[in-house]
Amino acid sequence: MASVSHRGATAHDAIGETPGPLASAVGYAGVFQDLLPLALWVVDSDGRLVQWSLAAQDLLGHTPEQMLGQDAKRVLVPEENHELADRVGRMVGTGAAVVGRLPVRHRDGTLVDMEMWHCPIADARGGTGVLAIAAETSAVERMRDALAALEGLFTQSPIGLAMLGPDLRFLRVNEALARMDGVPVAEHVGKRVTDVAPRAGALEAVMRRVLDRGEAVVDFRHTADTADPARRRTWSCSYAPLLGSAGRPVGVIASLIDVTEGQRAHLEAERGRQRLALLAEAGTQMGSTLDLVQTAREVVRVLVPRLADSADVQLLEEALAPDETAASAHGVVRRAAAAFTDPAAPADHLAVGMTMQVPPGSVYEQVITAGRPMNLYLSDIGPLITAPGAARLREYLRERVGAARLIPLVARGTVLGAVVVTRTRDREPFDDQDTLLIDELVARAALSIDNARMYSRERDAALTLQRTLMNPTLPVVHGLELSARYLPAGDHEVGGDWFDAIALSGGRTALVIGDVMGHGIHAAAVMGQLRTAVRTLARRDTPPDQLLHALDAAVADLGENEMATCLYAIHHPVTGHCLIARAGHPPPVIADERGNVTFLDGPSGPPLGVGRKECEIQHAVLAPRSLLVAYTDGLIETRGTDLDQGMRRLAQALRNPGRRLDEVCDGLLAHVLPEVADDDVAVLLARALPP
Repeated sequence: MASVSHRGATAHDAIGETPGPLASAVGYAGVFQDLLPLALWVVDSDGRLVQWSLAAQDLLGHTPEQMLGQDAKRVLVPEENHELADRVGRMVGTGAAVVGRLPVRHRDGTLVDMEMWHCPIADARGGTGVLAIAAETSAVERMRDALAALEGLFTQSPIGLAMLGPDLRFLRVNEALARMDGVPVAEHVGKRVTDVAPRAGALEAVMRRVLDRGEAVVDFRHTADTADPARRRTWSCSYAPLLGSAGRPVGVIASLIDVTEGQRAHLEAERGRQRLALLAEAGTQMGSTLDLVQTAREVVRVLVPRLADSADVQLLEEALAPDETAASAHGVVRRAAAAFTDPAAPADHLAVGMTMQVPPGSVYEQVITAGRPMNLYLSDIGPLITAPGAARLREYLRERVGAARLIPLVARGTVLGAVVVTRTRDREPFDDQDTLLIDELVARAALSIDNARMYSRERDAALTLQRTLMNPTLPVVHGLELSARYLPAGDHEVGGDWFDAIALSGGRTALVIGDVMGHGIHAAAVMGQLRTAVRTLARRDTPPDQLLHALDAAVADLGENEMATCLYAIHHPVTGHCLIARAGHPPPVIADERGNVTFLDGPSGPPLGVGRKECEIQHAVLAPRSLLVAYTDGLIETRGTDLDQGMRRLAQALRNPGRRLDEVCDGLLAHVLPEVADDDVAVLLARALPP
C-alpha cells in the first residue's frame, strides 16, 4: 500500500531554503552506501528526470543514460498510483516536503516498496522540481531493527559497554559502565580513559594496540588499585575494533565485567556474550539459502554443540506435501536434519529421512497442537519411540540423556514440525537462559524453513509448468542439424526463456528464441502462451515481421508490465537463405566452417509489449556447414561485465565450429557463461547440412 505524509510548513522550515542542484546526487550517498543505500533523483518542473544517481541504478536497475530525459511518472510510478504522484507533485510545488512509503517500478517490471522524501528544488529554468531521496523499505526496516537491537543492548545489558572513536575518546557508555567507574554517563563523553580513571593507562595501551592492529583482545584483566583493599575491584575487559566500510579500524568497542565476586559471575557473563554472538551468527547462517534441507542443516549446526549435544529437526509431512496428498500424511513427521555428538547414539534409528507417526495423545502431539515448547522427561520420550527394534534407542536415552526439550516449528501461524534438543548426563541441564535462547533460535529457524518451503513449492510449480509448456526435444528438419540448451539462473530460479524449431511447408524451418522478463510461475506461463502463439502463426506461413507484430499485440494484451524479446527466423534449405526479424533481442551469430564469426547486428526494434509499427527483416545466407547461433541476453550480459566482453567470448567460443553440434553447444556455454549466472540462458544452434 502507498502512504504519504505532508509535512507542510514545519517540514519546509526543517529543510531550510530550497536547495539548488546537488552535484553529489549523481553518485552514492556518502556513509549510507554501506548502512542504508539512498537512491537520489531529480525531476524538473516538466516531470522529466534530470539527475539519476548510481545508488538509484543499483536499487532500481535503470542506468542514468536510460533515465535522463524520461517522464518520471511513466517510468517509475505504477499506473494505479499516478493520481497519488500528481498530488504529491502539487504538494511539493507549494514548497512543502512530502514523505511516505511508495512502490517504485524496477527496470525488470517488479515494484519495489521504498521510503521516500520528496523535496522542492529549483530546476534549470527557475521552476520548482522535485528532489527524491529514497531507500528500499526492507533495508530501512533492517536498519531500524539493528538500531533497536543496539539500543537495547546498551540500555539493558548488565555488562559495561562503551564505544570509543579513533582518538580513543568516549563516544557512548551505558549505565553499567558508569556505575563501575563511579562517573556519570555524561561526564564520559569526549574524554579519554585516563581522564576518567587516571590509573588506567594500561587499558588505553591495549585499546591502542587493538586500533592499530585491527585485532580483538578478549578477557584482559585489570585491577583498580585503591587505598582500601576491600574496595579493590577486578575487571575482565574485552576490546574489538570497529571497522569502517573499507575494513579500516575507526574506533573500539569495549565491554567490561566485574569479576571481583568470583569466577561464577565471570562465566555467566561470558555465556551471555556467547549467546549474543550465537544469535548474531544464527542470523547470518540460518536461511542463507532457499533450500529446505540445507536450511534444516543450518539449524542443526547453530544448535550443536554449543547449546546442545544433539538436535533433531523433524518436519510434518502434511505441511510439506502438496495439498492433494496432505490429508494422507496427517501426523507423520520426517527427519530433515540431525546431529549427535555422542558416539554412543544409535545412528541406525536416527537417520535423516526416516519418518514417524506421532502417537495420538502423546506429549509430541500436545506440543504440535498447542504450538508451545516443553521440557521432556524419559517418561515422555518412551512412547514416542515406536519403530520396531528400538529397544537399543530407549536404553541409550535412559543411560546417556540427561535433559531434552521439544520445540515446535511455528511460522505464520502454521506448525511445520518440531526440533528435539538433548544434553547428555555429562553436561549441565538446560537452564532458563538456555531454553530462552534455544526457543528463540528455533522460532527464527521456523521462518527460514517456511520461506524455503514456500519458495520450493513455487519453484517446483514453475519448473513443472515450464517443462510442460516448453518441449526441449527439437524436431528433425530438412537441411539443418539442431541443438539447444536451457539453463536457469540457479537452483532456485526458473524464468521465461524458451527456444523452438518448427517444420514449415516446402522443407523450410522456423527457428525461434525468446525471453520473457521476470522469473517464476508467471514468467513460465507467459512463455507458454507466446510459444503457442508463435507456433500457430508460423504454421499459417506468417512472415517474420508480421509474426512479431502480432506477438507484440499479444504481449500488450497480457498487461502493461509485461515485456519480452524474441528472434524469429525462416531458413530455406535449398538456397540457404534466412529471413530474420528481431524484437529487442540480441543479434544472432553466423560462424562458417573455417571459424569466421559474423554478428547480424541489424536493427532489433523494441521489445514485445511496448508497441511497434513496423519491423525490419534481415536477409542472410547460411552456407553449408555454417552455424546460426541464437541466444538470450543472459549468455552475454552479466552484472559487472561489459557487453562487448561477453560478445567477444561468444565469438571466441565459435572459432572451432566443426565439432559435433552438441559438443559445440556445451563448449559455448562453458566458455561464455560466468561461474554464477545473473539470468536464465537459452541457446539454439542450427548447422546447415550440405546438399
